[in-house]
Amino acid sequence: MKIAVIGTGYVGLVTGTCFAEMGNTVTCVDIDEAKVSMMKKGRVPIYEPDLENIFRRNINENRLSFTTSLEEGIEDAEIIFLALPTPPGDDGSADLSFVLGVAEELGKILKQYTVIIDKSTVPVGTAERVREVVAKNAKVDFDVASNPEFLKEGFAVSDFMKPDRVVIGASSEKARALLGKLYSPFVTADNPIFFMDERSAEMTKYAANAFLATKISFMNEIANLCEKLGANVDAVRLGIGSDPRIGSRFLNSGIGYGGSCFPKDVMALQHTAHQNNYDFKILQAVSIVNNVQKQLLVTKISNFYKGNLKGKKFALWGLAFKPDTDDIREAPSLEIIKALTKAGAKIVAYDPEAMPSVKKHAMTDGLGFEEDQYSALKGADALIIATEWSEFKTPNFKTMKNALKSPVIFDGRNLYDLEEIRKQGFYYESVGRDVVA
Repeated sequence: MKIAVIGTGYVGLVTGTCFAEMGNTVTCVDIDEAKVSMMKKGRVPIYEPDLENIFRRNINENRLSFTTSLEEGIEDAEIIFLALPTPPGDDGSADLSFVLGVAEELGKILKQYTVIIDKSTVPVGTAERVREVVAKNAKVDFDVASNPEFLKEGFAVSDFMKPDRVVIGASSEKARALLGKLYSPFVTADNPIFFMDERSAEMTKYAANAFLATKISFMNEIANLCEKLGANVDAVRLGIGSDPRIGSRFLNSGIGYGGSCFPKDVMALQHTAHQNNYDFKILQAVSIVNNVQKQLLVTKISNFYKGNLKGKKFALWGLAFKPDTDDIREAPSLEIIKALTKAGAKIVAYDPEAMPSVKKHAMTDGLGFEEDQYSALKGADALIIATEWSEFKTPNFKTMKNALKSPVIFDGRNLYDLEEIRKQGFYYESVGRDVVA
C-alpha cells in the first residue's frame, strides 16, 4: 500500500518505518527541514532499540522516504496517518491545533479516496472534528478513523511488529476493510484487531494509560506504607503479582512515572471529565501521588543530611524517564536535579543515552556530566539512582566505594538486594524497603 505519515516524532517515525518493513511504500512528512534532511541521510533523530537497522534498510530499498511537502507526501496515498503533537495546555487539555491545522490543509489537496487516521492520542470526539474540518474543503470522498498506538518506549519496534492488539475505530465498512488489510500481517488469532466506533477507540487509549498510571501510583503508595510498617514492597509485589486478576506488570515501586504519555494522558482525561461535569476522583489522586513520589528521594536525602545540602556533591545515575530511551519528558531525575541544586548541592550525572537531551535544556549551573558511570562517582558524597538502566544493576561495588567520598546510595529503582548491599558496606535507602545502615 501507499501510506503517508504526517509527523516524524516518536510515534510517527516508528509507525512509518515499521509499515515500510512490511513492504508498504511510506512517505513521512515533517515541517522541520533540518530533521528531514538528517533522515534522508539515514540518521535516526531518536534513540529506540532496533529502529536504526530497519530505518536504513527501508531507505535503501526505496520503501521509506521523507519530505517537508504535505502535497508531495500524500500523493497517491491510500492511507494518511496523523502522528502529530498534542501537547497539554495549562488546564491539562490536549492541544489539537497541529492535528486540525493539517486536517484543514488535507481537505484542500486530497485527489482521491483516502482514509485519514488519528494515530496521535486525542480526546474523545476528535475524529468527528477532523472529519468536519477536512469536509469544508474536500472535493473527494474520504473517511476518518482512530487507530491509537500502544508503544512502549524501549520496545516500540517489537510492540509495533508483534502487537498485543490493534484497536481501530471506524464507522465506514470501506475504511475497516482497508485497515484490516493493512494490519493483517501484524496480527494473529491471539493478538486480534478490535474494530469499534471512533469515540470508543479514542477512549480506549486514555483508559489504558490512565489505568497503568493508577497501578503504578497505587504500588508507590503501598511502598511508602511498607516503609512505615517494616514490610518489604518487593515481597508484596511478588505476592500480589502472582494473582492473574492483578498481573505482575507495572507493579515495581519507585519515584514516579514520567514520559510523554502517562502524565499528559492522565491530565487530558481529567480535563475531559471536568468538561462533562464528572468528578474523576481516582485520577486526581493518581496525579497527586505521582507528583509527591518524584520528590521522595529529595526528602530522604534532605533528612539524611539534616537539611544541610549546600556544598554537597551527588552522583546521579540515570536521566531518562525509563531505560532504553533518551526521552526526558516528565522524568523524575529532572525534579531531583532542580530541588537539590536549588538547595545548593552540585550534581554530576551519567546516562547512556539521555545526556544530550538534558544538555540541550541547559537546566542549571549546578549540573555536570561524565562519560561513564564510575567517573561520575569521583568525590561525590552519595550516589542517586533515578533510572534502572541494565548497566547499573550489577556494578563493581568495590570501584563504587573507592570513588565515593562516603559509601552512601539513594536508590529510586530498588536495583540492589538488601543483603548484598549490606555485605558491601553501603548505607542504602531505597523505596518501600528497610534502610541498610
